[in-house]
Amino acid sequence: MIKIEALTREDNRAVHNEIIAQIRYLINNKNLEPGDKLPSERMLSEKFGVTRSLLREAIQKLEFYGILKSIPQSGTFVANIGAIAMNGMIEDILRLKKADFKDLVETRILLELKTCRLAAIRRTEEQLEQVYQAHIAYKTKVLNGNDAVQEDLLFHLAIAKASGNSSLNTLMLIITPEIITNFTKYHVCDKNMAHLSIQEHQDIYDAIKNQDPKFAKMKMKVHFKALYEYCYED
Repeated sequence: MIKIEALTREDNRAVHNEIIAQIRYLINNKNLEPGDKLPSERMLSEKFGVTRSLLREAIQKLEFYGILKSIPQSGTFVANIGAIAMNGMIEDILRLKKADFKDLVETRILLELKTCRLAAIRRTEEQLEQVYQAHIAYKTKVLNGNDAVQEDLLFHLAIAKASGNSSLNTLMLIITPEIITNFTKYHVCDKNMAHLSIQEHQDIYDAIKNQDPKFAKMKMKVHFKALYEYCYED
């Protein structure tokens, strides 16, 4: 396989899957047990014929699903999972399809309803300030007539961080790039929606500031109502 540094998103997905399949073969062929160490990144990169950055991304994906575990300065190890379960999980990972925009919207709404509620309960003063600054950045861009899609996402990512749940925060970070791309592609956020979102962001921020989880969740539902209807209109 020829080493390629610059790949399209679909190319990356295919290469990652190929690397994951080869890692599975290596684990099975070498009869590696939970806790056993994989060869170094350099060795695997040479063996698979891919760049170390692509290999690292594939390993990180397997880490996310709990199949591998990387320990700084020590290496990458097979996680505490049996061979049957591991092979089944990897097979499912390889079958995963690219989520379409509506899937991303559904996932995002479910995550946001949870993160804003937790943020209202758990947020620190520092995290609250980060949410506020993200809100101001969004408001400023919208009122100046500029595109504010990225500022909008940063506002919501600040809320996810304030939830105190690293897994929810990670999931938000995973779907964010695709959402930004599709917002731009489908021109979802028109000027009317953007101006309306200023007050909706303010309401969500106020609920988090007042540590009112019920009100925060309600206001987040209101915030996503127009987006949900846009994506699912006949």
